Amino acid sequence: MEWTDEGIVLGARRHGESGAVVDLMTRTRGRHAGLVRGGGTSRLAALLQPGNTLHAVWRARLESQLGLMSVEPLTLRSDALMRTAHGSFGVTYLAALMRLLPERDPHPGLFATLNAILDAFETPEGAGELLARFEVALLGELGFGLDLTRCAATGGNNDLAYVSPKSGRAVSRSAGDPYADKLFVLPTFLIGGILPPSLGDLEAGLRISGYFLESRVMAPRGLQMPEARAGFLSAVRRAMAATAVPGQ
Repeated sequence: MEWTDEGIVLGARRHGESGAVVDLMTRTRGRHAGLVRGGGTSRLAALLQPGNTLHAVWRARLESQLGLMSVEPLTLRSDALMRTAHGSFGVTYLAALMRLLPERDPHPGLFATLNAILDAFETPEGAGELLARFEVALLGELGFGLDLTRCAATGGNNDLAYVSPKSGRAVSRSAGDPYADKLFVLPTFLIGGILPPSLGDLEAGLRISGYFLESRVMAPRGLQMPEARAGFLSAVRRAMAATAVPGQ
């Protein structure tokens, strides 16, 4: 058997004296591993870094086998990601999230989203917004999608201001104000707002997506949120605080 695809490197581990088993998120075949001969050498090890997008050819006698994989570079971004704290923590966390998906289960939309996010991860505020959106998209792919389009109480779509932690649905300001202490604040960037999110907005959005990831995905599997997420949030806070304009 043989196939050719694009794949984003999620991680790699040494195998034998000079080989490496690489874990890719591929465009059409989902998360897929393969043995790269020479993957432990300096030339190929540089390609097998998290965040890089590669052209991969996989071969095996049977579909169920690990198989051999040959790779060539398409987009090498790992060095740039590792130069910043938010980039380093962010790519590590994104790779951990992708491992929540079943192996060899296609998610072409999520692949495209991840590829686009990694290309636009330069600024901490941009990275924070993209990560929150990605977590919401991942929840949908895993069957736990949030409904942020209409009010759970009235059915309307005006002045949505909260999210219910029970239902994962949006709540309008008028319906939610009496219960504000029991609801999440819904930042506008999660529902199509055009202004760049503030640090408070980013934290509000990540609080929502993080809560549902932890309660609906991680906890039922006996998992804890990866430490890289907390590292990412701390890096974003520090970077945005350092560039904040006094008095604003």
